[in-house]
Amino acid sequence: MGDASRKRTVRGRKIRASREQKAGRKAKKELARKASNAGERNGDSPLADPEEVRPATFVETDAVKALQERITGWLEAEQPVHLLGPTGCGKTALALSVAAERDRPVVWINGDDAVDTAALVGDHAGGERYTEDDRFVSGVSKQTEIVRERWVDNPLSVAVREGATLVYNEFSRSDPAAHNVLLSVFEEGVLERPGKRGEDRTIDVHPEFRAILTSNDTEYAGVHEQQDALLDRFVGVHVDYYDAETEREIVRAHVDLSDDDIATVVETTRALRDDLEIVVGTRAAITAAKGLAVFDGHDADAFAEETLANVFTDVLAPKVAGDDGGDIDDLRAQLSETI
Repeated sequence: MGDASRKRTVRGRKIRASREQKAGRKAKKELARKASNAGERNGDSPLADPEEVRPATFVETDAVKALQERITGWLEAEQPVHLLGPTGCGKTALALSVAAERDRPVVWINGDDAVDTAALVGDHAGGERYTEDDRFVSGVSKQTEIVRERWVDNPLSVAVREGATLVYNEFSRSDPAAHNVLLSVFEEGVLERPGKRGEDRTIDVHPEFRAILTSNDTEYAGVHEQQDALLDRFVGVHVDYYDAETEREIVRAHVDLSDDDIATVVETTRALRDDLEIVVGTRAAITAAKGLAVFDGHDADAFAEETLANVFTDVLAPKVAGDDGGDIDDLRAQLSETI
């Protein structure tokens, strides 16, 4: 598709911003992360307004819109969607953008080994202890100590009750045992809250409740194999790296560089993706472009090969770093050859 016919939508602002603006954004994201991880343990609701979770910079090309429509279609068919794809391909941003478009509250969960059933559905958060003083009979005083347990719902319980869109990021990093409660949610439309007593031990799932889960499609440390009984209840949508045009638009939305410089970064990223045995995602292209944006004295025609090699070495070094530094030397040699 030529430049004249290309249609794209970019939400948000480019990277050129004041230090105060950057600090404010960072603080806001940190507060949102803490609130979502804590659930309602401290009295904070995990429910977020759709506009609050919409990615700050999100590009919608034809390729992206096609994926959005596919995911939205499955959600309308009342199917939980499992987004699978390599690191740095944009799964999380895609999930949040689709969730925001539903115009329903959004609940975020980040997968981790520490996530257990209680972290999903809720738990007893201590008790209220008080004393009743009975002076019904004159001259006789009777004191009774009463302890009342207090139950606090966590993100999954809130999401199914309120009809929110659940975005469960890095789903496969959580222990499969914690996900037993999801079976009845997706099959019978009922959430059981183990540990809670009484008639309200279960919650009927709200008809507007939907779930989008994300996982890497490659085995990494800390990734658990999930039970087939649960995976059978999902539809899986594979998210791969976008085409070159879309990757250029994504980098352009994040970094203020010329079109030629952005093209160079993306072309280099795609070449390295083919040549190296490590994951070189779109996120790596964005990071490299941010680094190159600070070198105001680079060659007028194009970035010097040495500069490109140095920047991409720094970006990718954490993936190969060894004790003796030899792996990084090999990486730099491969980068220089590719560039």
